[in-house]
Amino acid sequence: MRTLGNLTDETRSRRQVKRVGRGPGSGKGKTCGRGEKGAGSRSGYKRRWGYEGGQFRMFMKLPIRGFSNVRFRKELHSINLCQIDAMFNDNEVVNLDTLRQKGFLSGVSYGLKILGDGEITKKITIQASEYSKSAMEKLQKAKIECSIVE
Repeated sequence: MRTLGNLTDETRSRRQVKRVGRGPGSGKGKTCGRGEKGAGSRSGYKRRWGYEGGQFRMFMKLPIRGFSNVRFRKELHSINLCQIDAMFNDNEVVNLDTLRQKGFLSGVSYGLKILGDGEITKKITIQASEYSKSAMEKLQKAKIECSIVE
């Protein structure tokens, strides 16, 4: 008879949990796989990344090689065409200054990238550092004046 006590989930296989500290016949009895003495055998021990039992860590022994420009990257702010359409009226200019005045940007900015999500219905002028391919196609199709600013 099937009761709540013997229901099983057959949709996925369940990995059996290794039971530790259940005598010498279990294969993980006595010290439960923690070894003899030391910090690792105590309760509450957390193994720190790269820790080698008091000796100098491996990653500190290895030389630092190569160079990456990630620290010097200057990220651009991005805005979609649908956001521009919602924020701006006809005959307005879209650039970093006007976006900052409207409260869209804050902090340091290294440029503006126009993305092509949505449609644009208003006749505006856009000044940006970069344009995505889809945005450029939509702007040319709508005959909107756009220029690249450094």
